[in-house]
Amino acid sequence: MLDRLNELERSALASLAAVTDADALEGWRIAHLGAKGAVKALAADLKAVPREDKPAVGKRLNEVKRALESAFEAKKDALGAAGSVRRAGPILDLTEPALAPAVGRRHVISRVREDLVGVFGRMGFEVAEGPELEDEEHNFVKLNIPADHPGRDPIDNFYLDDPAPGAPVRMLRSQTSTVQIRVMESREPPLKIISPGRVYRPDTVDATHSFMFHQLEGLSVDRDVSMVDLTTTLFQFARAYFGADAEVRLTPSYFPFTEPSAEFYMKIRLRPDEPAEWVELGGCGMVDPAVFEAVGIDPEEWTGFAFGFGIERIAMGKYGVPDIRMLYENDLRVLRQL
Repeated sequence: MLDRLNELERSALASLAAVTDADALEGWRIAHLGAKGAVKALAADLKAVPREDKPAVGKRLNEVKRALESAFEAKKDALGAAGSVRRAGPILDLTEPALAPAVGRRHVISRVREDLVGVFGRMGFEVAEGPELEDEEHNFVKLNIPADHPGRDPIDNFYLDDPAPGAPVRMLRSQTSTVQIRVMESREPPLKIISPGRVYRPDTVDATHSFMFHQLEGLSVDRDVSMVDLTTTLFQFARAYFGADAEVRLTPSYFPFTEPSAEFYMKIRLRPDEPAEWVELGGCGMVDPAVFEAVGIDPEEWTGFAFGFGIERIAMGKYGVPDIRMLYENDLRVLRQL
């Protein structure tokens, strides 16, 4: 929603700059600020925004509306002043070479996330979201990760300050699997969801790691779901997004929340002068019965699969980016090529 508001402000101001007469200005006002205009249409969509995001989205909506109203009044005054002055000669020399405008676009991570949502949406997955500030119950316990598991060590997680006595320990989520738990707690099967979002781990920043990155988790729960369904879903995703000749493979692995488990690899050329190599995109597997029991789902009746990708890894494979830091350094020379 915030992206749509930003895009509306940008496009509206750009089209207003091209207005040269009163009739065109009135048409612009109706299209953007009128009773059936773009601002009103976005305001109507506010009801679909999650409750925790509504303050920020509502504030941004008011900012965009005020900015467009202010720009409209300034343009109206400018056109009125121009009409009262007699000009000798042409207002604009159409023979003078013009500079090409610098046109912006959405960041590559945002575009890849949107593309992935589209691919899985065509397979029947709906988007689910959850909080980035989590508790250990959802980040670890209900995902079958025991208290002595090394993944729960403070050195590998961003824990908040010690809570008040009796309050749950809070942390920045280390995986979007927490959203799967929240969905299974609140809804009855069958389920088919994806949960894209930011996650946080205190990793040392290098060519393939960052302390903040994006994941896309998938979950499918139904009767008689099998490993064949998981494999088919992943292979169909790879070929829909990377092309029919995408080379993919699954290798056995271990995760506390899936059994059996596998890692998903794809053959990717990260540098044009080097051969393609096998790159791990994420993990997957059949949902462990202990996870179902933790959220009140009968594992004797329901089965399911789950998978998780690093969105940055997908972007690097799609666009041939050899270093994850290039996605966040805001170097326009790089971003203009993606």
